[in-house]
Amino acid sequence: METLAFFPSPSAGEIHLGPVPLRGYAFCIIIGVFVAVWLGGRRWVARGGRVGTVADIAVWAVPFGLVGGRLYHVITDYQLYFGEGRNWVDAFKIWDGGLGIWGAIALGALGAWIGCRSRGIPLPAYADAVAPGIALAQAIGRWGNWFNQELYGRATDLPWAVEIDAAHRPVDTPDLGTYHPTFLYESLWCVGVALLVIWADRRFKLGHGRAFALYVAAYTVGRFWIEYMRVDDAHHILGMRLNNWTAIVVFLAAVAYIVVSAKKAPGREETVEPRDPDADPDTESSPESGSDADPETEGASSDGEESTEPGGGTATTEKTKKV
Repeated sequence: METLAFFPSPSAGEIHLGPVPLRGYAFCIIIGVFVAVWLGGRRWVARGGRVGTVADIAVWAVPFGLVGGRLYHVITDYQLYFGEGRNWVDAFKIWDGGLGIWGAIALGALGAWIGCRSRGIPLPAYADAVAPGIALAQAIGRWGNWFNQELYGRATDLPWAVEIDAAHRPVDTPDLGTYHPTFLYESLWCVGVALLVIWADRRFKLGHGRAFALYVAAYTVGRFWIEYMRVDDAHHILGMRLNNWTAIVVFLAAVAYIVVSAKKAPGREETVEPRDPDADPDTESSPESGSDADPETEGASSDGEESTEPGGGTATTEKTKKV
């Protein structure tokens, strides 16, 4: 197969900063997490939450998500680690790739629930805020597969094909060097999902977890067709890859949640985070704080005040008006 144009894979999956190796896969995951927390934090504050809350809860959600993602991958691809000639220690080498988004979201949600519960925050509201950021994190994280030369699709001679080194090619096509860059397809799809959720959230004021459910539903649609293009080993059920079945089930669950939630709790939450318990309520509601004071009323009442003169009459002392 002669390809007129393609883009190459990295010659190495890591770079060295002195004696410290920086693996491309891990770097993409880290950058994705930072982007998700940054965007989620902005959206949380816009909804009335406090600065720093998203990052604080992410301290719970991110480790849980990494563990969940790795567990899903190891369980569904156990033959890569627990078969003849395999080394079970490799199951712990997360830097070599292998994170299942389904497990990452499931266990990450558990971690987020723990963090939200400690602060009295409803998990659906938090999930809505971070949903587009998660999609962008996936878009960035998928480039880690490029560094590892993994999870590509069928052989192709399209101009945007990715070149795969001989050591990473499928055993049945050792002489074919260019393949569909499915990691790129999924990355672009996830960017589109993030933009869709942001637009829909602004347009329809999604709340009570519906923005997150929209992200899940939209992602599974793209994952379904991209999964069909991949050529890596996978378990099949009734002739279809396991991840395709998972995408169908998750999609139906997300759509059902949107419908039921819209009927039971229409609109968006008015309050997403309780007031800081360390704050002084008297200070917050006092005129000096500016939170409850009416500027017009305050100005009218301060224009003049009555004082009692020695003779029993009253006189009005005019105060200098503020400009």
